[in-house]
Amino acid sequence: MCPSDDDRRTKDPTPDGEATPGGGGPLEHHAGAILDSIADGVFTVDGDWKIVSFNRAAERITGIPRDEALGRHCWEVFRASICESACALRETMTSGEPVIDRSIYIVRADGRRIPVSVSTALLRDSNGEIIGGAETFRDLSVVEELRRELAGRYSFADMISKNHVVQGIFDVLPDIGASMTTVLIQGESGTGKELVARAIHGESPRKDGPLVVVNCGALPDTLLESELFGHKAGAFTDAKKDRPGRFTLAQGGSVFLDEIGDISPALQARLLRVLQDGSYEPLGGTATLHSDARVIAASNKNLSEMVERGDFRKDLFYRVNVVTIDLPPLRDRREDVPLLIDHFVEHFNSLRGKEIGGVSPDVLEILVRHDYPGNIRELENIIEHAFVMCRSRTIRARHLPPYLGVTREKREGKEPASLDEAEQRFLRAILERNGWNRAATARELGIHKTTLWRKTAITTFIPVRIRNHSTHTAIVPSSGHPFNFPRCNELCVRSAADALGTGAALCGHGPHGAVEGSMGGREGRDRP
Repeated sequence: MCPSDDDRRTKDPTPDGEATPGGGGPLEHHAGAILDSIADGVFTVDGDWKIVSFNRAAERITGIPRDEALGRHCWEVFRASICESACALRETMTSGEPVIDRSIYIVRADGRRIPVSVSTALLRDSNGEIIGGAETFRDLSVVEELRRELAGRYSFADMISKNHVVQGIFDVLPDIGASMTTVLIQGESGTGKELVARAIHGESPRKDGPLVVVNCGALPDTLLESELFGHKAGAFTDAKKDRPGRFTLAQGGSVFLDEIGDISPALQARLLRVLQDGSYEPLGGTATLHSDARVIAASNKNLSEMVERGDFRKDLFYRVNVVTIDLPPLRDRREDVPLLIDHFVEHFNSLRGKEIGGVSPDVLEILVRHDYPGNIRELENIIEHAFVMCRSRTIRARHLPPYLGVTREKREGKEPASLDEAEQRFLRAILERNGWNRAATARELGIHKTTLWRKTAITTFIPVRIRNHSTHTAIVPSSGHPFNFPRCNELCVRSAADALGTGAALCGHGPHGAVEGSMGGREGRDRP
């Protein structure tokens, strides 16, 4: 017998779309089969937070059979990283607002930690009273695995880059590591010279031996000499017993001499002898010792220029300059900034137990445009500062250090509406730096020029020159709508066909005069 109209009114979902359990409608007899047909995990709880339904996908994802899950508290089964501090279902039960696709981690029955995205909703009875909640969750393990595989294409050891110069370094590092030759790593402070040294050591036959690091710029000559070569008892005041030097401790491994350009000329002569024949004497000693350590040196100064000025020994330079690796500064590899941001966000999430999803589009633009005098180390510090200040799931401009100059006034009206807009601004900056040469821009980004063309198909960037005025950049939408000159004091609007069809654009403000397109078309006419 079919249910009456009153029965149907009682058992149908509420008007706002929230589920209404209970009753005996035709679909409710098949509710279990319907839930089991869903690929996402689904469970529901009552007012006491006990699980009352648990579908087949939930069994598969959590590794817990349905019979074991039913009747237990949800946090005993769905062991998530947010259960104790920021439960998504509790948030929905408190605020009445659903949570959509929040990325978290859960611990399976076998102890494996897997990424999932969760969504929540309220359950109401026929009177609209809240009687429980529902949570769906999707296994993101495959997505995470693909992300890591993609990241692996741009990583080597603990280094991450898609820049073509750094990728070239990654290609030769295994060959450099396999050799026993001395290596010189040059680059500004914070570019990752020690990471390269560790990667070389890790690729060498000496990887099972020690890697001993010495910061040559942090110690005065007398202490540095003792640090490198060791000393005998009585060699100087308070030298009460023999102490081995770093070359002795690095036997069978590698010595990393960081900031070798800061060594004094007197100590350079002693170091030269070690590189020539591996022999040295401890401070205050007479017996000659022999070193079996590979030397990897690094400097934030240009040693060849120091040789020309007489600040660095020429013979020592030729000893350490057998294989040279030049690391570009971060400002010359801005395409790596998004990768490094993701890396540091993941790192600090793990370190601090947070669940920050990433940065907002305007923050991405700010960080991509920054010049980074401190290079990668500075970017890491910026993200760490943001982690301290951020209480939400997204890092925003207000969470950045004040020295970046991110004020409320500067942010108003300039925040990108989407990631696509942030990407367009980033591409414009790279195009500007390469003189609007698409081939050079594509090489710097490590992508094919057709990919760059596709990415800039939505917006065509045209550099233009106003006669007797400064260079402006015309942003011309491909659809043929009006365009403007962002760096102009006035808003200059004309049809895109003027720029695309003739190779010339025209500023609509008389004082600016005619504007010539960089594509070499004829000069535009003056207009009022």
